[in-house]
Amino acid sequence: MLYYSTNKKAAKATLQEAVVKGLASDRGLYMPEVIKHLPDSFFSTIQNLSFQEIAYTVADAFFGEDVEPEALKKIVYETLNFDVPLVHVNDNIYSLELFHGPTLAFKDVGARFMSRLLGYFIRKQGQRDVNVLVATSGDTGSAVANGFLGVEGIHVFVLYPKGKVSKIQECQFTTLGQNITALEIDGTFDDCQALVKNAFMDEDLNAHINLTSANSINVARFLPQAFYYFYAYSQLRKLGKDKNVVICVPSGNFGNITAGLFGKKMGLPVSRFIAANNRNDIFMQYLLTGKYNPRPSIATLANAMDVGDPSNFARILDLYGHSHDAIVKDIAGCSYTDEEIRETVKDTYKSTGYLLEPHGAVGYRALQEFLKQDETGVFLETAHPAKFLETVESIIGEKVEIPQKLQEFMKGKKQSVELPKDFDAFKSFLLAF
Repeated sequence: MLYYSTNKKAAKATLQEAVVKGLASDRGLYMPEVIKHLPDSFFSTIQNLSFQEIAYTVADAFFGEDVEPEALKKIVYETLNFDVPLVHVNDNIYSLELFHGPTLAFKDVGARFMSRLLGYFIRKQGQRDVNVLVATSGDTGSAVANGFLGVEGIHVFVLYPKGKVSKIQECQFTTLGQNITALEIDGTFDDCQALVKNAFMDEDLNAHINLTSANSINVARFLPQAFYYFYAYSQLRKLGKDKNVVICVPSGNFGNITAGLFGKKMGLPVSRFIAANNRNDIFMQYLLTGKYNPRPSIATLANAMDVGDPSNFARILDLYGHSHDAIVKDIAGCSYTDEEIRETVKDTYKSTGYLLEPHGAVGYRALQEFLKQDETGVFLETAHPAKFLETVESIIGEKVEIPQKLQEFMKGKKQSVELPKDFDAFKSFLLAF
């Protein structure tokens, strides 16, 4: 299958080229030429399939023409060696818990899949010394760093905004060493993302080193996130709750919800999506006005959603033919303040015993407010509450148990390089590394 750029000015690319390049030469994001509609028989029996079997069917629709069946199956099964359970919270609202992977965040799925697919292509073409650039507002960095840790021939540079990720998140990518280098940027997530994008566009830099991205701008990072939407539906079918399904996605860079929209285009029976924002509500304003006005991000409790210019907005526009009317038919938007997030975490824990973290709280609250009586709502709980330990404990007034996986990360010594948000300084560092 070929992949085209959302800017429509670059030549079409193979899957291998799209994965290795990350970003098209015209600064657009790659999109698959065809989105295959899965047969009705798949959905009518999906409740009888395992997570891995479901994911392989979806992966084959995207990647099957370019990756040998056994290799693709190995990548899928290695990636998804943990569960993504659907947990009832209250009334007709369910949490899809995406925090049971190695770094306790939803990005384990996309990052692990991408690391294995990139490794497959590197081995296939005999290429070495590939440098992966990833900007993170928290969980992307840890998931990518741990997904690529120790992979021969690949070095990962994690760019993160100084003082704007939680301490536990920071530990997950600054203590690893080996082929992982953490770069502490004196700026915001948007500044980190701009450095990564500018690096891909710099001809001199690319003439000297092989660069690719592991952010959701890379098709191999965001497309696999469609897997767990299908798995959520299969679990709802087992419960007899598969009619009028509404999925609410805490949204920052919009890779996660874009993957869900791809699932809908493939036939996944979801009635509609809700994109839940914190105060960085650029997308909600677009839904309301039809105008997209990016702006500098604002720091909030839900830090992974602190994005003022979401990259994947370009993919959503392309997916719907730039039709605002078509987009608002499938997606609603909402926005919440830090005070509303605190209130939701506290009240939900008190009334149901279910402990939300700030991002999941935004998703849950949106369903509470906008779900209709005949609908079943699923929100994505994107990370374990312990990853936001101080915030969550201060809200509920209780200690939160730290899972053993996180405790191990916290034992390591921080290793990071501080850099300004200036591109020339970043370029000089990469060339001298």
